[in-house]
Amino acid sequence: MGSERLPGKVLATICGSPILGLIIKRISPSRLRGELVVATTERPEDDVIEDLSSRLGVICFRGATEDCLDRYYQAAKKFQAQTIVRLTADNPLIDHSFLDWALGEFLAATPECDYLITSSKTFPLGLSVEVFSFSALEAAWKETTNPAWREHVTPYLRQHPDQFKLKYLSCPQDYSHLRWTVDTPDDLKFVQAVYDHFGHDRFSWGEAIAAVERHPEWIGLNSHVEQKSV
Repeated sequence: MGSERLPGKVLATICGSPILGLIIKRISPSRLRGELVVATTERPEDDVIEDLSSRLGVICFRGATEDCLDRYYQAAKKFQAQTIVRLTADNPLIDHSFLDWALGEFLAATPECDYLITSSKTFPLGLSVEVFSFSALEAAWKETTNPAWREHVTPYLRQHPDQFKLKYLSCPQDYSHLRWTVDTPDDLKFVQAVYDHFGHDRFSWGEAIAAVERHPEWIGLNSHVEQKSV
């Protein structure tokens, strides 16, 4: 709830539902996912996230506020996860088929993969899935001292290709000019335009791409927003 540029963004309403609820609903049909956990902070303002998770029947883990890497590690350790899929609660255009594709690629990798990410250099920014092993997460948790890297969970893994087996998934067509994450009021306007077009939440990311291509004026709603760097 403590987002600097759009406070409370994970509970911002789209089509009558909070963004976090939409994401949970859109990934729930996944064939490959295991236990779903919402990992939030121990701040009192995030009690509403735990309340929403409870109403949706999803486990909520409360952990460190700034040290997101520790929050992930402690959650993974508590639930004995061997493979962790990271989705952030400000990307409401993610869907179960995209999640299954990324997770399937990780599980089928030969040799075994330590860390996989869908590349924002080809996919829209905000269509992001990260998959990593518990052993890689634990190594990062033990060895990372950079506060910014701990805040963003996985930079240590990407910065050490000599230590971890990395895999980047790319899109055959370059959609990196599209901004699909919600970090500002204008980002929210863009996502609302997409959802309003369909009038429901059951569309795929591919259908969203096609809709945006038919309505290029939507892109101008948030194309000026600069992404915060790590």
